[in-house]
Amino acid sequence: MVEDARFEDADERPLRLQAVDEDDLRVIAALVQDAVLPASEMTWQKGQRRFAMLINRFRWEDREAAEREGRKYERVRALLVVNDVFKVASSGFDRRDADLVLSLLDISFEPGAEPPTGRVILTLAGDGAIALDVECLDVSLVDVTRPYVAPSGAVPMHKLDD
Repeated sequence: MVEDARFEDADERPLRLQAVDEDDLRVIAALVQDAVLPASEMTWQKGQRRFAMLINRFRWEDREAAEREGRKYERVRALLVVNDVFKVASSGFDRRDADLVLSLLDISFEPGAEPPTGRVILTLAGDGAIALDVECLDVSLVDVTRPYVAPSGAVPMHKLDD
C-alpha cells in the first residue's frame, strides 16, 4: 500500500513536484500560497510555450516543525513553470513595473471546451491575475536554493472580508 506524503515528513531537501491533473495542482497551489516575487522574475518563452516564475515561497511544509522546535520560519527560492502555454493574459497590475512585488495567492485550473485544454489561473494579491491558456495541464515546482530565514519572521496572514 502506498501512503500519501505528510507535511511532517518534510526536511530541507528541495521539493520537485509536477502537476498533471487538478488534484496535483492543488498540492502545488498550497505550497506556493503567499509566495512573493518581483514582476521582473516572470517570463513567457513563447517559442518554447513555457511560462516561468522565480518565486520566494514560504515553507508551509516546515511550519509545524519550526514552531515545535522553536526555529524561525523559512522561505526558499523556487521555480514555478507552466508548460504547453499558447496564450498569456494578465490583469490588475502593470507587468512593465520591474520594481513591483507580487504575492501569489492561488493557482487553479479551468478545463477547456476540448480536453485536455484549459486555463491555469494564477491569482495575485490586490485583485491581480495571470491567465495561461494551455494545451494540457503541466505545472512544475522545483526549489532552487536552500531554505533561508523568512525576512518578516512571521507566518503569512490574510484579512478576512467582513
